[in-house]
Amino acid sequence: MRHRPFAQIDVFSAVPGYGNPVAVVLDGSGLDDAAMQRFARWTNLSETTFVLPPSDPQADYALRIFTPGGELPFAGHPTLGSCFAWLAGGGRPKSNGQIVQQCTNGLVPIRREGERLAFAAPPSRQEAPSPAVLAKVAQALGLQAGQVLRAQSLNNGPVWLTLQVDNADTVLALEPHHAQLASLGQKIGVVGIHQPQAATQLISRSSREARAFGAAGQREAPLIEVRAFAAPIGVAEDPVTGSLNASLAQWLIEAGELPASYTAAQGTALGRAGRVHVSRDDEGQVWVGGDCVGLIRGEVFL
Repeated sequence: MRHRPFAQIDVFSAVPGYGNPVAVVLDGSGLDDAAMQRFARWTNLSETTFVLPPSDPQADYALRIFTPGGELPFAGHPTLGSCFAWLAGGGRPKSNGQIVQQCTNGLVPIRREGERLAFAAPPSRQEAPSPAVLAKVAQALGLQAGQVLRAQSLNNGPVWLTLQVDNADTVLALEPHHAQLASLGQKIGVVGIHQPQAATQLISRSSREARAFGAAGQREAPLIEVRAFAAPIGVAEDPVTGSLNASLAQWLIEAGELPASYTAAQGTALGRAGRVHVSRDDEGQVWVGGDCVGLIRGEVFL
C-alpha cells in the first residue's frame, strides 16, 4: 500500500454538486482487481476509475472502471471525468488535437470543445428486446403499454435496454420498483422528448436545487429527459450516464427522432441538473460532451 494521487470530479455540470461524481485514482499501478473493486465499493459512487500506463502505443493512458458491483468495459462520465483529472494532474497528450483513452472496450478519442470535453461514442449494437422481457420491464417501471413508443437493447460495452416513452413528463414521473428491475438483470434507460414550452420552463418547474443551478448560469433548454436504472450493478439510479446517452443518440438520431445536435437533461428526479451535449459530425461520428469541475484533490492510501 502507498499514497496515490486522487481526485473526485463532478461530470456533466459546470456547477459543483449538480452532475455525476467519479472518483479517480490517478496512479493505479500495482493494484489487483480485488483492491480496485474493494475501493470502488468503499467510495460508494456509481463509478471509480484507476489510471494506468497504456499498453497500446496510440493511447495516452489506460483506464479501468469499476462500479460497486463490478468492472465496466466502458462508461461515459468516468471517461470525461478521468480525462479531466488526468489533464489537471499534468497529463500531456501525444497529439495536440485529442486525447486517446484505452479501456477494455478499446480506444476512445476525447476532444476539447471549448471548456468542455467530449468523447467519440463507441459503436453501439442494437437488438430488439423480446416482448415478454419488455412487458416485465414496463411493469417494473409502472408504465402502461401505450406510453412506450419504441425500445431497443443498446450495447456499446455497457448494455442498456432503452425505452422511448411518450414525453419527458412520463420520464420524470417514474417511480420504478427497483427490486423487480434487479431481478430482471437488466440495466434500463428511459428517454422522453420535452414539449418546446415545457423544455424552456424545466428549471423553473423542477426542484429547489435545480433552480439554484439555473441561477448559477444554466439556461440551455434540454430537448430530452433521460433516466438510467442500474440495480443489477448496485446503482438504483445513475445521476447522469454518458454510455446510455451515447447509445440512445446513435439509435434515435438514425431513426429520425432526434436532430444531429441537442442537449439532454438527466438527474432532475434526483435533485441534480446534468446536461449532456450531443452532436453528430459530417462523418457520422456521435460526440458526447459535458462540463467537468473538480471537487476533491489529494491522496488515497491504497
